[in-house]
Amino acid sequence: MVTGPGPQIPDRSRLRTVVEDETQLRHHVVHGYRRAYRIAGEGPAILLIHGIGDSSATWVDLIPGLARRYTVVAPDLLGHGDSDKPRADYSVAAYANGMRDLLGVLGIDRATLVGHSLGGGVAMQFAYQFPERTERLVLVSAGGVGPEVNPVLRAVSLPGADLLLSMLALPGMRRGTGLFAELMRRLDTDLGQDAPELLNMVDALPNATSRSAFIRTLRAVVDWRGQVVTMLDRCYLTQGMPTLLLWGSRDSVAPVKHAYGAHAAMPGSRLEIFDGAGHFPYHSDPARFLALVEEFIETTCPADWSTERWRELLRAGRPVEDGPQIAGERSAT
Repeated sequence: MVTGPGPQIPDRSRLRTVVEDETQLRHHVVHGYRRAYRIAGEGPAILLIHGIGDSSATWVDLIPGLARRYTVVAPDLLGHGDSDKPRADYSVAAYANGMRDLLGVLGIDRATLVGHSLGGGVAMQFAYQFPERTERLVLVSAGGVGPEVNPVLRAVSLPGADLLLSMLALPGMRRGTGLFAELMRRLDTDLGQDAPELLNMVDALPNATSRSAFIRTLRAVVDWRGQVVTMLDRCYLTQGMPTLLLWGSRDSVAPVKHAYGAHAAMPGSRLEIFDGAGHFPYHSDPARFLALVEEFIETTCPADWSTERWRELLRAGRPVEDGPQIAGERSAT
């Protein structure tokens, strides 16, 4: 197992108190669509990007801790949560554009990006499209770094998925899937680690509009053979970008071997494995997650993006030996 050194808790003398109202949903219309988001705290910005079928609510228990030191922005991606669900572009690139525009509306020029699952793919795409606006990357059980994905998600990418999802939401079917999830948990399978969270995704799709947006998003990144979007071919561009990878050892959605592959492909990255956790390590051990993210931000310098450096990396098509060293950078060994 690969793990980094234990987290060092930063000095808390500068911490501020976060009131409950700061974590409530707010809304802003961007390009004609209502976007929901949460914003709290003061200081350097952190953008929390949730995964497919999820919403900013997934971060709610972590936001107060982070907001004591940072400005925390947690959006509901378009097609998710309380944001609009139009017939629109749900590609990873479009989501990255949406994150840039939301930060622009909020007057935030640069941020540390924390992305979970699909949100990890969006964070990597954001860093690729807008490196000058990216200070650090924290990728949590991220998509886009390997073809394997949970068979349930592959099945939902097939024709007829809307009918399947609507049937799963029926009371009788929901009870049946709940019993199956409990059986998987009792048998101590990897799927059993994640089944309750995956079932919550079904519960978060109450109508045809929500299901359609979910399917459009899924089909942009997954087909019957697995994930169709990868950032591995461009990971060398993260040289000089402080990058932290956080993964559960028993992830049934994005297998932990993806973490090792991403770590090898991202120069200078740091990898932390949450032993026994599934696809949602920040739910399994929120205290450790919070401590790791805080320590990572406090012990690394924001990426110093350079047009010439970017061109040099592109021309080389790989990391270059004299790449910049990040203050406080530590890699797992």
